[in-house]
Amino acid sequence: MSGAATKLGVGTHFRLDGETVEVVEFASLATGMEVVLKDGRNRLARMSLRELLTSDRVELIHDRSGPSAADDEDVAAVVLSRLTKDEQKDVLKRTAHVREMLTGYRSGSEHLPQPNEPRPQYAAGLPLKARYEAKAVEMGVTERTVRRWARAFREFGEAGLVPKTAQSDGGLGNADPRWVEAAVEVLKEYERESRPSVKVVLEEVEARVKSTFKLVKVPVPPRTTAYRWMQELEGRHPTFRLSTQRNRDIADRPRKVYGKLRPTRPGEYVLMDTTRLDVFALDPVTLRWMQAELTVAMDWYTRCIIGLRVTPVSTKAIDAAAVLYQAYRPQLVPESWPREAAWPEHGIPRGVLVEAEAVHGPVTGVWGPKVAPETLIVDHGKIYVSAHLTSVCRRMGISVQPARLRTGRDKGPVERFFRTLREDLLQRLPGYKGPDIHSRGLNPEKDAFFFHHELEAIIREWTA
Repeated sequence: MSGAATKLGVGTHFRLDGETVEVVEFASLATGMEVVLKDGRNRLARMSLRELLTSDRVELIHDRSGPSAADDEDVAAVVLSRLTKDEQKDVLKRTAHVREMLTGYRSGSEHLPQPNEPRPQYAAGLPLKARYEAKAVEMGVTERTVRRWARAFREFGEAGLVPKTAQSDGGLGNADPRWVEAAVEVLKEYERESRPSVKVVLEEVEARVKSTFKLVKVPVPPRTTAYRWMQELEGRHPTFRLSTQRNRDIADRPRKVYGKLRPTRPGEYVLMDTTRLDVFALDPVTLRWMQAELTVAMDWYTRCIIGLRVTPVSTKAIDAAAVLYQAYRPQLVPESWPREAAWPEHGIPRGVLVEAEAVHGPVTGVWGPKVAPETLIVDHGKIYVSAHLTSVCRRMGISVQPARLRTGRDKGPVERFFRTLREDLLQRLPGYKGPDIHSRGLNPEKDAFFFHHELEAIIREWTA
């Protein structure tokens, strides 16, 4: 039975409507499995796998032997699915070289020739040894290597040219897939639970394997091997090393590409958020240390901060409304700022403006752009869902779009701004206390207190 079959995979040739085509890719869609075919003129076409195998228009070209029940290697689809895109490109490139070495054509068929094929050093009339030597010189490897490639290609096809390091599933290459499946199930059950020990998880995995596979005996790995495999799974499903909060965040990551809105003009989407600053603030009246919070509004299209407000202790709804007001009416530039700090007028280069004042006259202008927000993206904090802020947005014609719960990536640009602010500014200041209590110094309040007095002395000397 196996001798009468042919392995279907990348590189299998068919004759479609009398023209030779080659399978170059498989695509799994909601409607079923489809294959991508390439003809001799490098034109691509898609066809369902069912139609390819049952249609009268298609005739299979038997150029490879079929699978055997004695095969102990993984099928080509499993081996190739483990590869990254770069690894797949390397394997396909190596496959083309091996085909050219064996047949004279990179496609492996004389019906699908590429320009200038076959090349003289790979002509069909030359001995195979001469072709091996020519390919070894061309690729910069030994003749023994290209012989090994040819032998693996004849036996396993494209999957035989995959490097052994890529074939093994990380550190789980020798692990029983049924044991790995049970281990992943147990680790996923602990995503919302307290951190367990590795010993408890291994005992649950062993019990799960015995209860799930009753009719088949699954070998139980030794304790040291099981610990090594569990360490490999820790990199994919963190459970034992990081904090449980971090593990839950990793588990909630989307399995697909991050999706986001696509702004097309300034003011279309405005992001607003509040963060607690990682520095101590000193009240000049009571001389008490207190927390400080920063509220910003960012235009998503330009990534420009159009509103900014620092509040002691906690932020109120009126503070968020004041930040939104700055988008319409930016604050004036203080006289102490340099002249180039003023925001230029929209559409008018600074160089063509005629200054009415003297060169050293007072600075005029605002510190940020004027933007009319259309949609405000906020989280579910009390200040952002309050009646005060929603009534302001309703009066100004602003649509409020709340982000998803516990999904910080919906406001990714402003979250990245907070990180840049902490890493590039706050941690360089005296009084920096770190993002959490575990990162705090011995006495950051004392450092900031002496810095405050030194700064006052410098200001008094400079003003005198």
